[in-house]
Order: sequence, then C-alpha cells, then structure tokens
Amino acid sequence: MPRLSILLTLLLVLLTGCSESGPETLAAPVPLEDGDSCHVCGMLIQTFPGPKGEAFLKGQEAPSKFCSTLELFTFLKQPENETRLSHAYVHDIGKTTWEQPADEAFVSASDAWYVVGHDRRGAMGHTLASFAERGDAEAFRDEHGGRLVAFDEIDLDLLGRLGRGELGGTMANRDAHSAH
Repeated sequence: MPRLSILLTLLLVLLTGCSESGPETLAAPVPLEDGDSCHVCGMLIQTFPGPKGEAFLKGQEAPSKFCSTLELFTFLKQPENETRLSHAYVHDIGKTTWEQPADEAFVSASDAWYVVGHDRRGAMGHTLASFAERGDAEAFRDEHGGRLVAFDEIDLDLLGRLGRGELGGTMANRDAHSAH
C-alpha cells in the first residue's frame, strides 16, 4: 500500500507540472483610430455607427479591425480563418452608444450575446447588435425587434440571411446594404 501511495503522489506531481504552463495571455483590444479601415471591405471604421470588432489570429500581434460585427463574423466564419482565431472583441452596446461605440466598451466576442434582425443600421446595413449581458440584449430586442443568438449560433448561413435582409430589420437597412 505505501508503494501505491508514493506512485499516486508522483503521478499527481507530474500532472501538476504539466498544467503549470498556465493559460495563454490574450492581447487586449486596441483603440480604433481615425484612418483605420475595415479588414474585409476597406471602409473607414470610425465613419459609421454600430458595434465594431477586432480579431486576433494565432501568432498575430496586432488585430484585424472591422467596421461592423457582420464584417467581423463574415471573416471569422470563413473556414480558413476559423482555425486561426485566437480571440476577438466586439463593442458592448449595453455600455456605449450605437452612434459612436467607445473603445472602453470592447468585450470578448465569444462571451457576448447578439441580436439579429433588429431595426438599427450599421456600417454595412444590418449588423449584429452585441452585448456583454443577456439582459441588455433582451432589452434591445424588446425595443428594436429581432432575436437573440449566442456566439456559437452564428454561422455563414445566418450571416448570409442577415446580409440579404431576410431576418427582419427595416427596408432602409436592406436598401443601404444592397448599395454597397
């Protein structure tokens, strides 16, 4: 029995040593600056209302920046990018304004709640309204329409339906998007 105890202790020490590398330190979001352009469409980011996004790919020090959450997710959900993603950030519209989201309001995209099919316009027409708190997302949905989705529910099919104006929103949103 003492040998078993020694063996278990040794095994526990070895396993603990393997896990002490700790979690990867994630780069923090960086401020959006005048002149920053969208990684997908090239539009100036600060020119448009609505939540924006930033994505850090593995091995990348500076983020790719996006003029809207729709553009961010269109990039992230491409098969060649999904496996390269380290982490991403979106604006928490529960803590900042739609018209000019503040850099201090960035939250982890994977932890956020999203409202799709609402009546607010973003850079490319319809965009995903992003929130850190589910309650804030539900209040936005109650005021502006749409439905609530989590990060894992966002896929290329949903993004395509949003881009084509099939999930609600106003006619102005659909017309603005088709102009781009």
